[in-house]
Order: sequence, then structure tokens, then C-alpha cells
Amino acid sequence: MLVVGGGPAGLAVSHELARAGVEHVVLERGRVGQGWRDRWDSFCLVTPNWSVRLPGGEYDGADPDGFMPRDEIVAHLERYAASFGAPVREGVAVLSLESAAGGGFLARTSAGDVHADRVVVCTGAFQRAHRPAGASSLPPDLFWLDIESYRNPSILPPGRVLIVGSGQTGCQLAEELVEAGREVVLSCGRAAWVPRRIGGRDVVAWLLESGFLDQPAASLPAPAARLLANPLATGHGGGHDLNLRTLRAMGVTLVGHFLGVEGGEARFAPDLAATVAWGDDRYRELRELFRGTAAARGLPVPDMPDPELFDGAAPESIPLAGFGAVIFSGGFRPDYRSWLPWPDAFDELGFPIQQDGASTVVEGLYFVGVHFLRVRRSSTLLGMGEDAKIVAEAIAGGRGST
Repeated sequence: MLVVGGGPAGLAVSHELARAGVEHVVLERGRVGQGWRDRWDSFCLVTPNWSVRLPGGEYDGADPDGFMPRDEIVAHLERYAASFGAPVREGVAVLSLESAAGGGFLARTSAGDVHADRVVVCTGAFQRAHRPAGASSLPPDLFWLDIESYRNPSILPPGRVLIVGSGQTGCQLAEELVEAGREVVLSCGRAAWVPRRIGGRDVVAWLLESGFLDQPAASLPAPAARLLANPLATGHGGGHDLNLRTLRAMGVTLVGHFLGVEGGEARFAPDLAATVAWGDDRYRELRELFRGTAAARGLPVPDMPDPELFDGAAPESIPLAGFGAVIFSGGFRPDYRSWLPWPDAFDELGFPIQQDGASTVVEGLYFVGVHFLRVRRSSTLLGMGEDAKIVAEAIAGGRGST
């Protein structure tokens, strides 16, 4: 039995397999929690510490309402792995996986071939950085990087910084760079926004209790909505509001979608006002959901006023002279097809075609840690443990031999 990936999803699966008495090995390309080790220096959780609900690895520290920084998250995962003796082989990358003659799978790894009757893929929700088509028009002498390569402001050349993408990460980097004294232009895409605290409670409590995080993919208006950014917020400084309005008030220049470079100028779509209006509509939808939850539970109805008026005027072109760097922060896309040989096992967006984590196309292949694997929280520290339990129980229950 093979588990691919030693992050929280892989460790949760390992914990549940061990509890069920299923012999297995976990292969991790780097070290336990490598995906978290690779985040930028000031990274911290966006969800409160109490939301870390891995089976047998729940947060048990002294600050449940705080937001663990990167190194504390890694330390938590290391303790979790040690607590049940997770059979992790670090420094072993799975290069490809194929069906084996006679049944099961053959994994080609950096340490040799591994045979397994079943495989659980836990390679994380953040796989391949997305760049817009206009990225190819950047001049070759302008420094640029994907978000996964960013560490801190000091690695960027002097000059203004263009951030393409305004999801949680893009907004957090814009705030960090402005606080470091950099001039920032933020190319904005659609994202919902919410206050950090509502009625004296963290917004994640409202998202959880209202059922928002339990919504399945079928509840989305279209399949592509799986790729939309999570509601904007930050855990920095104990947690505070972070959205396009707060960033503009800090001095960030907001512009529309990045179209590309032409004639020495970066060009942007005239859609900033529509982008903000879309986010405001999502805020209003959440407001109604939270108010309904409060009424149903006999709680005080939270005060969530209408959004402040927003001036959507924004430049549609900015000369690149004076820019030192461009950071692409447009989210991530699934990348399973780059190393798994079953094209029919994934949908048009690249997500696994599955039921409760079990591939409905490839027998014996499972997934955990995927956006909307079962519900909205499936790829979060709140939800992946539940999915791990379901997958482990299915394996232990006889879907294939151990």
C-alpha cells in the first residue's frame, strides 16, 4: 500500500491506515510537510489554529485562536508524524505511476521501483502555478517569478512590483511589500471577501457552522468555480481584514486583469469595478447565510453593513520603466496528468474523477487533499482528515487486498 506525499493529507491517511492495521509506506519528495516548508518566510495560517483537525493531530497549543506561522506548522506536522511512527521515506520522489502487469501499480521513484496494490495520491492542492497568457509578453530583462519562488522582499530587485493575482496570497504579498516600503501595483481578479471577525467570532467559525464549508462541488454555479479564490482574509498580526479596499487605503495601486505588455507598457482590462462588485455580491450572499444561521441558532444577528462605495477608476496601462519585478500569484492548477498515465481519470480542469476519494476510472487509486474532493473544506486542515478516514476505511474494508 503506497501513499504519495508526506504533507498533512498524506500523514492523515497514514494515521488512519495504521489505526486500521493496513501496512503501507509514505513516500515524500523532500521532508515531512515539504509543501509548507516551501512557503514564503512570513507565511502563516489564514484559518485559526483550532481549525487544525487532523485525526490524532489536532492543534493542542496555548493559542487556539491564533494563526501558526510557517515553521510552527512544520513542527506540528513533524510531531504528528512522530506520534504514531508514520512510515515516511523522506527524499524519495515519485516520478511516475503506472498499472502493473498482473494488477496493482508500479511507481517509478528516485530510489527505484516500488510495487503497490493500491495507491493514495496526497500531493496537495497547490500543484502547478498558473500564469495568464499575457505572461509570455514580458520583456526578457524584467525579473519575474511565480509565487512558489517568493521568499521575502529582499529577493526582489529595486523598483515597483507588479503582482498579478489578488487571491489570498496576492493580497498578503501586496500588504507585506507595502509595509517593506515597496510601491505595489496589484492586478485584480475575482475573489470573495469577508471581515476577519463577525459578531465577536472569527469568520471561519461562521463559515463552518453555516454549512458553507460543507457545500459539495455540485452546489457550484459551474465546474470552473472550483478554481475561484478563497474568501480574502489574513492571519498576520493576530488576524485582520484584508481586501481590495484595505489595500488601496494602504497605497496599493489597483488595476484590472493583466492583459500583457505592449509598447513598453503593462496593459490591463477595464474591469476593476466589475471585479470589486462581484466580490461585494459574494459578501452579501455570505451575510445572508450568516444571518440565517444566527437566527436559526438563536444567536444575535451579526452586524454586517453594506460595503463602502468603491471608485472603480483604474489605469489601463502603466509604463514598465521603474518596475523591478513581477510576481505571478494567480493560483494553482491540478497537475496529475504530468505523471499519471490515465487521461480519462481526470476532468477537463484536471481534477480526479472520483467518489469519496476513490477513482471511478482506475481501480485501486485514491486521492485526498483535493479541492472539493467531497466538499468545500476537503483541501483544508479542517476537512482533509475526514476524507482520509473515509478513504482508509474503504481500503481496510476490502476494496482490493492489502
